[in-house]
Amino acid sequence: MAEGKTATQKSLQDFDPQKTPRRNKYAFACAILASMTSILLGYDVGVMSGAIIYIKRDLKLTDVQIEILVGIINLYSLIGSCLAGRTSDWIGRRYTIVLAGSIFFAGAILMGISPNYPFLMFARFIAGVGIGYALMIAPVYTTEVSPPSCRGFLTSFPEVFINGGILLGYISNYGFSKLSLELGWRMMLGVGAVPSVILALGVLAMPESPRWLVMRGRLGEATKVLNKTSDSKEEAQQRLADIKAAAGIPESCTDDVVQVTNRNHGGGVWKEFFLYPTPAVRHILIAALGIHFFQQASGIDAVVLYSPEIFKKAGLESDGEQLLATVAVGFAKTVFILVATFLLDRVGRRPLLLTSVGGMVFSLLTLGLSLTVIDHSRAVLKWAIGLSIGMVLSYVSTFSVGAGPITWVYSSEIFPLRLRAQGAAMGVVVNRVTSGVISMTFLSLSNKITIGGAFFLFGGIAMCGWIFFYTMLPETQGKTLEEMEGSFGKFASWSKGKDGDNGDIQLAN
Repeated sequence: MAEGKTATQKSLQDFDPQKTPRRNKYAFACAILASMTSILLGYDVGVMSGAIIYIKRDLKLTDVQIEILVGIINLYSLIGSCLAGRTSDWIGRRYTIVLAGSIFFAGAILMGISPNYPFLMFARFIAGVGIGYALMIAPVYTTEVSPPSCRGFLTSFPEVFINGGILLGYISNYGFSKLSLELGWRMMLGVGAVPSVILALGVLAMPESPRWLVMRGRLGEATKVLNKTSDSKEEAQQRLADIKAAAGIPESCTDDVVQVTNRNHGGGVWKEFFLYPTPAVRHILIAALGIHFFQQASGIDAVVLYSPEIFKKAGLESDGEQLLATVAVGFAKTVFILVATFLLDRVGRRPLLLTSVGGMVFSLLTLGLSLTVIDHSRAVLKWAIGLSIGMVLSYVSTFSVGAGPITWVYSSEIFPLRLRAQGAAMGVVVNRVTSGVISMTFLSLSNKITIGGAFFLFGGIAMCGWIFFYTMLPETQGKTLEEMEGSFGKFASWSKGKDGDNGDIQLAN
């Protein structure tokens, strides 16, 4: 009995519950620091929603000029996103994050001192390039540093910080709205430089991505990072073996530094994507670009950027009422994105995404109906005003619990290592182009087909997105990045094969 008891005690000690939290805390800290880059985009989106009210009055701009000013940063960010893939392969993920923060810092300062519309457009260009870099690199780095057990949780952090940035922007709007017309909006935009300074300092404490280190032949450094960011030494060894295999390094090689002869900086990637893709790569590309398209085409940036305008059409008259209601939108988005981070690795990507988009469809169609009723009524309908505000909050909440974070998690984890940087960059390009089109046309669209009609249109697009996600996106929960490619290539029939069965088993667990 004593021997059995001792054996039991020893076996329990072998699990040492203190080790796993320590290592996961290190990965958690790395993900936090990397994801802070997303605050830059969130703050810009949030602050512009209120700043445009005062920019329009101060610089005497038209609706079209405002649409261009707000939406053009999404197109400017394409430059940063397109450069980020090659840059991150060249100088590393970590220093690419520093570069993103530095560029945005310059853009925010320039926006804060803008004397006129052309100068403000130039400052938006600089900030947009920095945002493009940040959007691409944050999910890539976080995906590559995260252990499989909590990859979904950690990779959702960029979306968490986007929402946190939006909320900060909304609060900044309300706070600086009390200043003079000329100073208020410039302070709103200029304060955006503060997060980029904090980001640059925080990045100094981050390790480099282990996958990038292996691609550069620095196996010793990669091993140290993997030991700190894995749940066990066995897992760290398995992750290293998988990455070495993907990089073409023999598994038996144990040198700290090796020569990687087939290092890929993107030269053959585009051919593999577009000229002779395998069925799996083709499926991965369609899934990644599709999820980015439908995330933005369902109108989220129109709601976030033009919340004051939507609330004005719903019946809120004063600037203060509109900005306060907008702050409520920011709180709802932030609360539900935090809920999503805890569900991603428990529920799985697929069921959470389908539930989220279903809620978005309901919210958008109901919002379109309530705004149409208000638009056609001569009397003040308090129930319709309340319903409109409630549906805006419902829409951003259901978006944040699934479609928001899963887009970045899913698209950053499904690409093979050799294609990841460029694949993630393409996803960001689709995301930003779609967002740019939506944000640069929303006011004109709502004038043409009414604001209610615009939300009926977004609801229809979201329904198409639900069908696309149901048929095209396999579950990726619990799979290592290196085995992810095997889940793709069967399109709608994937759920009938082994991968689909495995996904169902994982969800059941």
